[in-house]
Amino acid sequence: MAIYLDSAIVSEAEIASRMGWVKGITTNPTLLAKSDNPPETTLKKLTQLTCGPVFYQLMSSDFEGMLAEGRKAFEIIGKQTVLKIPATPVGFAVVASLSPEITCSVTAIYSAAQAAVAREAGAKMAIAYVNRATRLLGDGIGLVRDMASVLTGSNTEILAASIKSPQEAAASLQAGAHHLTLPLSMLQDMATHEFSDKTVEEFAKNGIGLKM
Repeated sequence: MAIYLDSAIVSEAEIASRMGWVKGITTNPTLLAKSDNPPETTLKKLTQLTCGPVFYQLMSSDFEGMLAEGRKAFEIIGKQTVLKIPATPVGFAVVASLSPEITCSVTAIYSAAQAAVAREAGAKMAIAYVNRATRLLGDGIGLVRDMASVLTGSNTEILAASIKSPQEAAASLQAGAHHLTLPLSMLQDMATHEFSDKTVEEFAKNGIGLKM
């Protein structure tokens, strides 16, 4: 399992890097648009802040354009590249073409059938927008569960995105997701619980430890 930062803001990536347990960074066109720098500069900086994967989502819509964009992203990010390719007919064809040379994921999956196609196309990850799927389909956790069922025994793993609470994050993992990607505020919330803080306060008040 891995937990990733979902952001293209360099200052947020710096904070996530210091956490020590965040294993990579996912971006998308909307997140890159929030950066003060051009995408090329942002991606280079993000790559320097993690030893793990850096995800880049293709914006082109035609087959040849997507191939060229994917290879350009690989030139910038290098071996840490994971391409995010939309779950469309042309997108699946691009995954089948690029996956032998560049690690690919399929994003915006809304059915188990699409997850099966992603697997056959050679995607390393199938990405589910959990909270958005709940709003659009009624049950985002159920979508993850259905995807896990068809992907069992394959090399394609599930990355759960669009997570709005620690409870939804845990439920996604329980339903079969292998990885999570979360905004910085959610990463911080995942590591926090009021009773943990209270317990630590009680130990500090009543306990004793090594003198420094």
